[in-house]
Amino acid sequence: MENKARVISEYKGAYKVKNENGEFLGKVTGKNMFTALSREDYPAVGDWVLIDELPEAQAVIREILPRQTIIKRKAIGEKGATQIIATNIDVAFVVQSIGRDYNLNRFERYFAILGDDGIRPVIILNKVDLVSKEELAETLAQIKNRFPRIDTIATSIVANDGLDELKKYIEKDKTYCFLGSSGVGKSSLINKLIGENLIKTEDISSYSDRGKHITTGRQMYFLENGGVLIDNPGMREVGMAGAGEGIDDLFDEITKLSKMCKYKDCTHTHEAGCEVLSAVKSGKIDKEKYQNYLNLKKESQYYEMSETEKRQKDRDFGKFLKTAKKSLKDHGKYNY
Repeated sequence: MENKARVISEYKGAYKVKNENGEFLGKVTGKNMFTALSREDYPAVGDWVLIDELPEAQAVIREILPRQTIIKRKAIGEKGATQIIATNIDVAFVVQSIGRDYNLNRFERYFAILGDDGIRPVIILNKVDLVSKEELAETLAQIKNRFPRIDTIATSIVANDGLDELKKYIEKDKTYCFLGSSGVGKSSLINKLIGENLIKTEDISSYSDRGKHITTGRQMYFLENGGVLIDNPGMREVGMAGAGEGIDDLFDEITKLSKMCKYKDCTHTHEAGCEVLSAVKSGKIDKEKYQNYLNLKKESQYYEMSETEKRQKDRDFGKFLKTAKKSLKDHGKYNY
């Protein structure tokens, strides 16, 4: 008999799933593995699945139910591959520590991979006890100026700052995902919310140092009030994986101006009559935000190209180099 369950952690070739009957170690069927076309056809933490329960807490995963939301990025070291971070997420807490990796452009990278399908981003500025009140106020003002519509929570597990405010965000039957680099304090914050030290973290002596990858796999935790939390390993890179619409939504001010440009295929880099460039020059749009928009857009567009298009682009570049070398040789300026 098939039962509905949720994937709460992932291992190599197996998944821990949970339902009202308990926890089971599940594996996908051979048929599903044979018909899978990509990594997205396999279960991920956060998925709802249909399982057959077996003796000794084992299970067979028969089907992945439709995903309401999905967070994914370009897989590191795998050309054209996608890595699913989590699915069926309601709120994504994007965590940075003020004393270490704070960067406004990095926030935008995380927001872009959330897409435009209903995941609400919330900024957590952690380890605020490491800076003065004046520096904290200045940093919060920068964030507010860049992201006026996104809530920000300033937290510290040492001083217990912002923890009550963070707890108020956690609602029954909603799922929350923590995203950020290693060492920013994601796991420590989750431990505080759970009320137990279930997740291994670095010693407090290295509180302000560069973090290590303590969390090695995605794991789901359940709060007493019915809220669901997902901890993720730290990300050194946040590659765009087909996040075009998410980028347009994130940079909606630029997107609206782009519709008023003189040319429909305007790249917003050099064209006459470009409303975006005009707004950047006048100071209406922040230059750093504009440059990050171009970088994310270019990265996303390249990812979305088919492998055939990518090969053609690489061939065209190779022909360009060959022609350039021949031209130099013909003029006696190139030696082998």
